[in-house]
Amino acid sequence: MQRITRISIDHNDLTKLALLEQYSLMLSLLKPHLTERTFSIFAIPKLMSNNDYLGWYTHLEGQPILIDHVADESHKQKIKDTLTTRINDIETAIKSIPLNDEQQKFVALWLPRIKNLANQIFVINDEPVIIFDLAKPVLSQPVIPPVTVSKSFWRWWYWLILALLLLGLLSLLWYFFYPSSPENKVQSVPELIIIPPVLVNKPEPVSKPAPVVEPPKAPQVVATPEPDPVPAIEPEPIINTQEVPKVKPKPKVKNPPNCITQDEIKNNPNPSKMVIVFDNSLSMTATLAESPAEVEQFFQYLSYGYPRNMSEQEKVDYQKKMTRLPSRLSTSKSVALSSIDKIQPNIGISLVTLNRCPAANFTQFYDYAGRSILKNNITRLNPSGAGGGGTPLYSGLEKASSMLDGVNRNDYILIISDGEDSCSRNNICTLANYISTQKPKLKINIVDIAGEHKIDCVADMTGGKVYIAQSPKDMIKQMNNAVSDLKINRPVCQ
Repeated sequence: MQRITRISIDHNDLTKLALLEQYSLMLSLLKPHLTERTFSIFAIPKLMSNNDYLGWYTHLEGQPILIDHVADESHKQKIKDTLTTRINDIETAIKSIPLNDEQQKFVALWLPRIKNLANQIFVINDEPVIIFDLAKPVLSQPVIPPVTVSKSFWRWWYWLILALLLLGLLSLLWYFFYPSSPENKVQSVPELIIIPPVLVNKPEPVSKPAPVVEPPKAPQVVATPEPDPVPAIEPEPIINTQEVPKVKPKPKVKNPPNCITQDEIKNNPNPSKMVIVFDNSLSMTATLAESPAEVEQFFQYLSYGYPRNMSEQEKVDYQKKMTRLPSRLSTSKSVALSSIDKIQPNIGISLVTLNRCPAANFTQFYDYAGRSILKNNITRLNPSGAGGGGTPLYSGLEKASSMLDGVNRNDYILIISDGEDSCSRNNICTLANYISTQKPKLKINIVDIAGEHKIDCVADMTGGKVYIAQSPKDMIKQMNNAVSDLKINRPVCQ
């Protein structure tokens, strides 16, 4: 993989970092469903030099040049046509990708950003590559006004034709009901005058029903005592007996004594925050199905070489055995995802990952609504030996502590790792002591997967605890204990 370009980036600009996270998430959703050639139009972003720079990488080989620097216009147009074809292929593929509603909306929202005219287009061996622009907004397409003009034009003709039809109908009525002969006109008038007197004379006999005086008999019927038993029907007690069980379900809701109320959440303007420091180094690929001694022997072979009498096939079989599931990484990811769901909704969570030397990577803080993005980040973790690998634990702890307050509020760090720092010679215990004096309300718990107790001082100096987890069952139990001890997993009161 080669780097196309590098730009400076402010790691405190959370908006750009959030866009970068979303862009990476979109790529992870699309990649399994696109061909390599189609997917190659996307440059891969990677933070560099302690997150002060952003590098854009590609698997394509060759000299990258900006499309604007292509001198031959016909050649340039051919490349643009190729880019258009690839984007059309992506739009067609999206329709067949099995995404849920949330993912469909997310991808559809990002399609205009892919086609954004502000993006830089590089060319590598006639293959276009898009460099996503984090600074400039998406350029929208212009609205075509003739559509509205044509609609108003046809509305005008519609009303004109309707008016003409009405005039024609009135003319026909006039012709048939008002003939031109004057004799007929005179005859028609008396006919109209004769009709009303008939209507006036008829109501007089109708007024004779003076028998209306008989209403006194009606009160006798109404006054009869027979209707009194009607209210004796007892629907009301039946309704009341039915309503009683509807009111009684209230006692069924039994909130735990330590639940957090909605008022507590609303009235706390400065809630605690948490950073998860996650070891994503190559050592995390080791299986949990073997003893710590066997795993240590495996690491010795990886560091110093396999025995001479071991054949190539035996090496392959041995490596498969020592990296089979459940591995340290797969179990840690699974348990971390379930633990995040238990953390109360007013706690912001960030992720610091230990991928390779020299420095750790980090994300923004995610609120409750953004935890799905945080979980996707954890799901996508995959160790790589690129750049030599390594575990920058010192850098990760330093970065995590700098993101938290720990003075005016209680903040927390949860470290999930199987070893010690392999990138820095700095003493991590000295760093932990400095953190404890500068941020006395910052507590650090550790889930030690290897059980070697190499970084216990970090927890001891900050008032935290170390939890040893060397099997899948231990992992679940100890992770729950580590989160519970931080006292940020209070359920919301119902």
